[in-house]
Amino acid sequence: MTRERNPANGVSIYTIRVDGWMDDRWARVFDGFSVSQDPDGTSRLTGPVADQAALHAVIKRIRSLGMVLISINPGKEGQE
Repeated sequence: MTRERNPANGVSIYTIRVDGWMDDRWARVFDGFSVSQDPDGTSRLTGPVADQAALHAVIKRIRSLGMVLISINPGKEGQE
């Protein structure tokens, strides 16, 4: 799997799946990420991550909110 990277700023796009449905208001908590709901009761956060430190900050936020992390994938979901 390859990362979708913007060569101008070095930002990668990640898709993060969590258990439970999140509505669009959560996009404010996860600045820069879009939120979508899947029929299986999970939610996807898709957005830019500048580096590993920024990715760990997002993971820490998910953990501190008590969300169940399912997966983290570089690139938009379905992209290979």
